[in-house]
Amino acid sequence: MGEIKSAAEIAREKLARIGEPTEEERLKWKYGPEGEKLAARYLKQDCNLVNEVSKYDDKAKKVVVTSVNDILLRNIGLPRNEAARKANKVAMDGLKALKNDKAAAENVFSKIRKVLDHYVQEGASQKQQAYESLKAEFEEKIQQAIRQQTGVNNARMNIDVEKQPQFLEEWQRVQSQMEAQYLTVLDEYKQELAAID
Repeated sequence: MGEIKSAAEIAREKLARIGEPTEEERLKWKYGPEGEKLAARYLKQDCNLVNEVSKYDDKAKKVVVTSVNDILLRNIGLPRNEAARKANKVAMDGLKALKNDKAAAENVFSKIRKVLDHYVQEGASQKQQAYESLKAEFEEKIQQAIRQQTGVNNARMNIDVEKQPQFLEEWQRVQSQMEAQYLTVLDEYKQELAAID
C-alpha cells in the first residue's frame, strides 16, 4: 500500500518540480503591474510616457514598456463615438512615443487609421442600409403573418418592428457580423504593431 502524503508535502513536491522562477519571470511579476498602472494613468491624465519609463533601469524598462504597449493596444477599438475616437488617438500617440522604429510604427498607424476612417465613413452608411433592409424584411414578415391569421389579403397593421425583441436580437447579430470584419483587420494591424520595437 502506498504512502499517504499531506497536502503540504504534495505542494512542496509540485514546487520542486516547477523550480525557481527565472529572473525574467520575477521582473514581469514586479514591473508588469507598474506598466499597467502607468498606461492607465497615461490614458486618464495624459502623463509623459517617455519620461515615466526613463525612470526605470534597462531590464525593468523593457517589461514596463511591454506592459504599457499591451494596455495601449487593447485600447484601440472601433470609433463608435467621439470618446472612442479620442481614446484611439491617445493610445496611438502613446504607442508612437514608446516605439523605437517610428517609421515602421507610423506605417502601421496609417493602416489602422484607414480602417477606422472607413468604419466611420462607409461603415455608418452600410449599417444604415442594413438596418433599413432588416426593418423592411421584418415588417413584411409580420404583415404576412397577420394576413395568414386573419385570412384578409389586404390586411395591414401599423407595428413598430424596432421594438420587437426578435428584430433587436437580429439587428445585434447583423451589427456584430459587420463589425467583426473591421475587428479582424484591426487585430491583425495591432499584432503587427506589437511586433515593432
